[in-house]
Amino acid sequence: MEKLIITAAICGAEVTKEHSSSVPYTIEEIANEAYSAYKAGASIIHLHVREDDGTPTQSKERFKLAIDAILKKCPDVIIQPSTGGAVGMTTDERLQPIELNPEMATLDCGTLNFGGDEIFINTENDIKEFARRMQEKKIKPELECFEKGHIDMVLRLHKKGFITGPLHFSFVLGVNGGMAGELRDFLYMKESIPSDATYSVAGIGRFEFPLATAAIISGGHVRVGFEDNIYLKKGQLAQSNGELVKKVVTLANELGRAIATPEEARKILGIE
Repeated sequence: MEKLIITAAICGAEVTKEHSSSVPYTIEEIANEAYSAYKAGASIIHLHVREDDGTPTQSKERFKLAIDAILKKCPDVIIQPSTGGAVGMTTDERLQPIELNPEMATLDCGTLNFGGDEIFINTENDIKEFARRMQEKKIKPELECFEKGHIDMVLRLHKKGFITGPLHFSFVLGVNGGMAGELRDFLYMKESIPSDATYSVAGIGRFEFPLATAAIISGGHVRVGFEDNIYLKKGQLAQSNGELVKKVVTLANELGRAIATPEEARKILGIE
């Protein structure tokens, strides 16, 4: 079985210091949280950025500051900027980070109801445009799928040449408006992708560690971090992203799965 790639989603666009004081806002805080995750065993940092007051932003300049600060502490880590941004942002706003030519970036593969009146819009033409621009820059897309229809969209666009392989999916399960994070949901997603594709699983909230365990056993990869879940266990807030990563490493060790270094992760994912 391949070594386990751990991605740390260190802050996100929705979780705030009101939920946990450990959620990073400033560039220094973001770099420190990335380092805590990297030191614990994460080989990929899934990156959102914020202004110092916590306002989500897709500013290329802000991303550059964060990426430079992270690489100073973790020189070989893979940084995966989010092109999801926050609800209501335009396509051009959301795509700003890819102008920095990262190795990877996220590509959201369908529209989702986020609750209330919030709709996270990703039309078919949006997806084609994001894929085209990433392909031009030779950026590896992480194909974020919140439900089965998103996988079907990827497979159609892959067949038509809009999305090129090797395909790497991220199943984001347990989000309001998307598929739940029960084991049956994970298995349905896993069995819906090509056998030569790789995948990572992000379980939201209480689904984080059960789905991490399922992914470890099944040969997939794992995403954890404050973007998805702030608790180490029920009622106990994690003090850092590193604590969440360390728990996954412990699970992997108990289940006989070795942890991939950033360089090994690049080989597994086919990153040039």
